[in-house]
Formats: sequence, C-alpha cells, structure tokens
Amino acid sequence: MLFKELLIGVTNFFRDPEAFKALGRKWLPRLIADKPKEYTVRVWIPGCSTGEEVYSVAIVLRECLDQSRRKYQAQIFGTDIDERAIEAARTGAYPGNIVADVSPQRLKRFFIKDGDVYRVRKEIREMVVFAPQNLIKDPPFTKLDLLCCRNLLIYLDPELQKKLFPLFHYTLKPGGMLFLGSSESIGGFQDYFTALDKKWKIYQRKSTVAPAAPAMIDFPAPALARFANEKGSGKEPQKGRPGVLPDLVTRLLLDEYSPACVVVSEKGDILYIHGRTGKFLEPAAGQANLNIVDMAREGLKFELSAAIRKAHNQEKEVRYPRLQVGSNGGHQLVNLTVKRLREPENLRGLLLVVFEEIESPRVVEAGKVKGRLPSQQRQRVAELEQELKYTREHLQTTVEELETSNEELKSTNEELQSTNEELQSTNEELETSKEEMHSLNEELVTVNNELQSKLEQLTQARDDMKNLLESTRIATIFLDDNLCVKRFTTEASRVINLIPSDIGRPISHIVSNLKHETLVQDAEQVLNTLVFKEVKVQSKDGHWYLMRIMPYRTVENVIEGVVITFVDVHDLQEKILAVEQSHNAGGVAEALYQFSLGVAKTAREPLLVLDAELRVVAASHSFYDKFHTDASGTEGRPVYSLNGGAWNIPRLRELLEEIVPRDTHFENFEIDHEFAGLGRKKLLLSARRIFQAVSMVLLAIEDVTSGA
Repeated sequence: MLFKELLIGVTNFFRDPEAFKALGRKWLPRLIADKPKEYTVRVWIPGCSTGEEVYSVAIVLRECLDQSRRKYQAQIFGTDIDERAIEAARTGAYPGNIVADVSPQRLKRFFIKDGDVYRVRKEIREMVVFAPQNLIKDPPFTKLDLLCCRNLLIYLDPELQKKLFPLFHYTLKPGGMLFLGSSESIGGFQDYFTALDKKWKIYQRKSTVAPAAPAMIDFPAPALARFANEKGSGKEPQKGRPGVLPDLVTRLLLDEYSPACVVVSEKGDILYIHGRTGKFLEPAAGQANLNIVDMAREGLKFELSAAIRKAHNQEKEVRYPRLQVGSNGGHQLVNLTVKRLREPENLRGLLLVVFEEIESPRVVEAGKVKGRLPSQQRQRVAELEQELKYTREHLQTTVEELETSNEELKSTNEELQSTNEELQSTNEELETSKEEMHSLNEELVTVNNELQSKLEQLTQARDDMKNLLESTRIATIFLDDNLCVKRFTTEASRVINLIPSDIGRPISHIVSNLKHETLVQDAEQVLNTLVFKEVKVQSKDGHWYLMRIMPYRTVENVIEGVVITFVDVHDLQEKILAVEQSHNAGGVAEALYQFSLGVAKTAREPLLVLDAELRVVAASHSFYDKFHTDASGTEGRPVYSLNGGAWNIPRLRELLEEIVPRDTHFENFEIDHEFAGLGRKKLLLSARRIFQAVSMVLLAIEDVTSGA
C-alpha cells in the first residue's frame, strides 16, 4: 500500500500540445523519410502511467504514416512499474473530460463514445503493447526509432539519470530520436545525443560513441583507477630511475604479505581488487554483476551485507572474526573487516573490505589422542553457537533497519503530503494573483487609452489656443498669482521686452516699453479686487494700446493669476485726436467723415460707427465680409434694419439708445439669432460713446459661434 501511495500518475493526452505538434509535423516525417517498404516503426514510452501519452504518440504517428502514403507498420511499447496503471491503459477507456485535451477531429476519428467514456479505436489499440516494467532493473526494449521518456526523469536522482541516458543510447537505432519533457534535458551526455529541437527537447542518437551496455557500472575514482592501470599495464619500470625501487619493494610486499582486499562503493559495487579473492568471491550466475554481496561465497553474504551497511551508516570499522566460508567442498576461516576510507580525498566515502585468512587447526590422527570425538563435538557446538550468534545479530540488525526504513518512509510520505498541500496552496495563490494581474492589466490598458485620448485632446486644444492667440494679433501675457510670467504671445514681446527664458520671472523684473509706470500695481489691484481694469497706454515710441487686465479663472472657478492684453488702437486713437482737433477748429462734419472712413479701412474685426439716431455712418471691411453685405446696403440705414431686421432686438435697442443721452457703455452683450443666408450666429456685442462733443457710437461685434 505504501508503494502504491508513492507512485505518481500525473498524465493527460497531448501534454504540451505544441511539442506534439512539432513532433508530428517536422520530426516524425524526417524519421521515417528514408525507411524501406513494409518497415516497422518501433517506439517505447517508459513510465506511461494510464496510457494517455502512449495513445497520444500513437495518434500522432498514425497521422504521420497516413500522410506519408506508405505501408509502414508501427509497434509501440508502453511500460510502467505500476501494474494497476497498466491494466487501466490496456482497457483504453477514458472519461469525458478528455475533450479539453483532444481536438474534436481526433475524438471523432480515433475514439468511440460509449456512454460517459471515450474508447480508443481498434486501429490505434492494435499499434500499442502495454507491459509492467522496472526501468532501472528490467531489460529494455531495443532497436527503437523513437523513445519518449517525458516527465519521468524529474523524479529520479542524478545517479539514476546517469545510468539511464547510456541505456537510452543503447536502445535506439542509429539516427533514432529521444523525446523528453519540457523540464528535462540530456545534461552532460552531449556525446550521446545531439539536439534537434532545444525548445521541445527532441534529440537524435549519435553514432560517434561506442554502444552503451545495458547495465552501467560506476567507475573508480581517478587516483584508484590510475593505480589499477599502472598495475595492469604490464610495463616494466626503468631500472636506475630514482624512486622506482621503493615503489617496486612496496608493491612486492603488498602482493606477498598483505591480505586480500576489495574497494567497493556504498552500494557494494566492486571498484578495485587487490590480492587473491577467489576463496571468498565468485562470479554470480546470470547477467554479469560486480556487486560484492552477490559474488560472496557461502557463509559471507549476510555478514558482508551487514558490515557494509554498518560501516557506511556508522562510519566506523566493522569486524566479524572467524567466519566459516565454503570453499572447494570444505570450509575456510576468515576474519572479515570493513571500514570507510577517509584519505586520500578522491577515495573518501568508499569502503575497504579486507579478507584475512586464518589457518585451520590441524586434524589429529585417529587413535593418537584420547577423547577425539568429544573434542570434535565441542568444536562443532562452538561453531554452531558462533553461527547462531551471527544469525541473531544479523536478524536484529535487519529488524532495526526495517523499522528505521519504515519510519523514514512514513516521515517521507508525510513530508511529501505536506509539500503537495503547500504546492497546491501556492498554485491557488498564483492562479488568484494571475487573475488579479490580468484584471489590473486590463484596467491599466483602459486608463492608458483614456490618458492617451486626453493627451491628444489637450495637444489639439493647445494648438487651437496657440493659433487663436496668434491670429488675433493681440498681445497677451499670462501671470500667476505671484505675478510671474507663465506664458505670452509673440505680439507681447513688442510691448514688453519678453524672451522665452523670462517664463517664471516676476513681471516687475522685466523692462517695459510702455510709458505706463503702474503696470505691476494695476495687476496687483485686479488680483486683489477681482475687478478688471481697462486703460489706454502709450509705448515709448508713441504707439497706442488698449490695456485690459482681467483675473485668470480656472475651470473650477479658482483665481490663479491675471491676464493682460494689449489691443492695438493706434489708428483709432489718431482718428479720435484728429476729430477732436477738427472739432476745435469748427470742421466737425468733415472730421467725422474722415474718422468713419479711417475706421472702415483699419479695423480688423467687425465694427459699426453709428450716429445719434443709431444710423450706420461707416462699417469695417470685416463686417461686410462677415455678414455678406456692402456699403450701399449698410451706410445711412438704421442698425435695426440690417440683415433683414436681424438686429432688431429689444434689449439691444434699449442698450444702444441709452448710450448717447446717458453716456453709458456695455460689454459682451450676447445675442443668438438666425441670420438669413448665414445660419445661426452667436455674437458678443460691445458699444460705447467715442466723442464727448459729438454723439457717435462705436459698436464692436465678436463672433463666438462654435466652429466659426
């Protein structure tokens, strides 16, 4: 039951589908490309568990053989140490959940649905032979074209893997392929195999090395092997060379007077033999085997096995005196000593087994000594007692080792169970983390797309704002709440000496071209009172500007500085001065006419000059272009009759009629009206009296229609 619990039966159809796809599409066609007619393709899958991998290989191979259109036969061997798994594989019946691993086309072609299970069809089942087998001990299958050992080597220690790769090389034909799992590799056996597909672990057998024997033997350490080679080389030492004579004497003394001994590994495999050991060891029947316990003669097996085990585990010398060893029909007394080697470094961990032969006591001739029979009987009884003692010791040792092994297996099983639970918990946590990461990634992608869209909108708005400011040709300066320059337009550099490096500097540190000394104080007053200020200023070169200072409001209605604009009104101011001068001289009518003409020619935005009766005296070219009219249809007519009466708005009329008698003005009066032939327009109107002595009204029009 413990053995069954330790077996691992993790498998499914087409494990690593991409690996099987590469095998079927590329490497199997290459494997069978040059085979003769009626050839039989031989495949071995060790550690096949319940057979899913075997049938997967069979299906891929059948598809490949059908595509080749050649009458090839296939013989696939599936083996496993678990006989229950082999019985399940032989039935070829699998639950309905295999639909997650097998495509609908393959289910339809290679399986028959029987209730809730799927059964492998006869054509695939006849290709496969299942058998129980211990991969480490039992003979392998040979003359193979393909060996699939997937996800088995990860459960074996490095020593077993070192034995299996030469075995795999031995079983494959020249050019045969080795198919490993995604977590496995050939390690240091590049001399045996060459990589065909490093990603999916498909290798090809090399023919440049000698075929490996089925049973691999551990070789001695370098120093011991060198000593053995020197001893068996048969070369005579050169006489007269310094240091040769002591070596020869030492070797002679060892050969003549030292007892027979054997150097073995912890498992009892013989690595080196010194002296004559024929009286104690003999080759075991069957396949060649160099294990010292298997080769031990009668009377040595149990004691030798126990001594090796004790010497290895307890790391102390173990001695069994006066053992009776069967030899040539008689018995030989032997002192058996086993000790663990600690020096030299390259022999550390190996065991030295010494056989010290004891001369048997001489047999006294019959009749010469009285009491011969009683003496022989006593000797025989002593021998039997000694043998019984050894047997009891061996039995006690075996019982203790069995109990220790059971405890270790129980502890190992508990550790494996705990590890399995921890791995399962970790896997669940990883799955949860994966889902959370996937969800977070989707959210990040969404946020990134939104930010990208907003960035594009901001870039577009910035470009629009820049073009708007540049097209108005109005000098504009943006100051923060500390009256430091945030940004400015190109026109502003003509009014105040601004350069790009001035951004961030206080406006008070920058030289102005204006004759207005209270610019900073005016900006501070607007920032503190939030009341905009408008004043005409003149530059040092005599140019006139209309300066407006307004609070800078954010979308959240937060004041974060001020905006200063400078509108070029030089031509308008010159005309006003000319009119005033003409009025003082008595030529009011002529000056007024010249003024209206000047306004119409110089203004860049729609403007109307109205008399006291609100008739149009003059209009700018921009007005004519904007409202699709001309001077003949405009000048001399009341403003309310323009554009088919579109300007006849009661509130506008009320505001205009109050300007002349009350000397008032209004700013940004909004109208939203449908103009014939122009569509719906949204306009901001501003009007003020332009002469103190003459009743003249200047009406400015700003089109704020969306898209205008």
